[in-house]
Amino acid sequence: MSDRDSARAPAILRPLNNDKEAWEAYWLHQGQPWRTEPEIDLERQKYLDERRQITPVMKESIYPFKDIKLTRADVEWLLATHENGRGPVDWTDTSQRTREGIDLCGADLCYVDLRHLPLTRLHAGLSFDLHPSKEERNKAAIRLEGADLRYAHLEGANLIWANLKDADIWRANLEEADLHKARLHRAYLIEAHLENTDLSRAHLEGVELENVFLADTRRIGPRIVDAHWDGTNLAVVDWSQISMLGDENEARQKRTSDGRKKEKNVRLKEFQVAVRASRQFAVALQAGGLNEVAARFAYHAQKLQRIVLRRQRKFGQYLFSGFLDLLAGYGYRPGRSIFWYLVIIFGFALTYHALGQLSLYPPDALVFSLTSFHGRGFFPGLGNEASLHNPLVMLAAIEAVIGLFIEISFIATFTKRFFGS
Repeated sequence: MSDRDSARAPAILRPLNNDKEAWEAYWLHQGQPWRTEPEIDLERQKYLDERRQITPVMKESIYPFKDIKLTRADVEWLLATHENGRGPVDWTDTSQRTREGIDLCGADLCYVDLRHLPLTRLHAGLSFDLHPSKEERNKAAIRLEGADLRYAHLEGANLIWANLKDADIWRANLEEADLHKARLHRAYLIEAHLENTDLSRAHLEGVELENVFLADTRRIGPRIVDAHWDGTNLAVVDWSQISMLGDENEARQKRTSDGRKKEKNVRLKEFQVAVRASRQFAVALQAGGLNEVAARFAYHAQKLQRIVLRRQRKFGQYLFSGFLDLLAGYGYRPGRSIFWYLVIIFGFALTYHALGQLSLYPPDALVFSLTSFHGRGFFPGLGNEASLHNPLVMLAAIEAVIGLFIEISFIATFTKRFFGS
């Protein structure tokens, strides 16, 4: 059909019955392809409109839709008429990302079909900036047990303490959503987008994870401190997409989201949280048999702990921690131990050649360095020259002490690397 013919085509008439296919075609023609249900009647519209005019009062647990069972048709109408008809937040339009989505705090959407709905910037829980009590947070949390959220747009949504048990979140987009302490027991997060999501203290026991998108373009993952992973199969996720957890990224930011410079004590606490997040996640990964991935996050935790020591002005521990990292990567980088072993052996061999005239070929200097390194070089058999004041004996003693430290690092590194202890 040509553009001229299309322009002359009659508009689709508003259906007069509950023919779902006719309504879907009508909504598509109206530019609302996410709507699938017949529009709610005027009485229901009036009721919902009156409810959303209610001003939330946290201390009294008053919210527009608290304990009200909503249907998909209800949610569609609330989205379409949001902000006097402006409609849902369009996440693809960056200028709209500061808009507030619809407020469904305390609403009951259990087992409701919410597929494809633009629930961007949904307000369904209390922000921790308000310092709510546990009871207040529970009363404000949305109920989404068993809800079908496949392909739903939940970018930037506030789902703190939300109940998503058994929900199907297949291919949903949760980018920058706040799921702090949300309950996601046995939820399906297959092919879901979780970039920059806050999953800290969330209950993820038995969650189905497969082909999930966890990192943004900078390879920064979600915040996961104190998250519960019991019974979750972490082996099906490609963890190589993450180079840094969101907890660490938050700690490394010198300013808050509104541009204010962070205080020193705030940054210290954030780095402590980042350490805990990496260590907890390493333990969860190791419990799932992912030792190689676990080692990467455990090593990262050790490096973050060194930053904590510096910020606590514990410079002795900080320097010793740096030495352990340089020597063996805290036991997670065995190649470093081998490198320093070879450096010490050949370095002292050259020193023995220069000071003691031991030959490089035949490799007397190298043999002497090897025996000294492994603790048998304090009194090498050099005839009359073997005395405590002999420079070679002194060097051999120094090499033996260095060798002791490197051998200990060898043992610790290979034990941790290959036996996981």
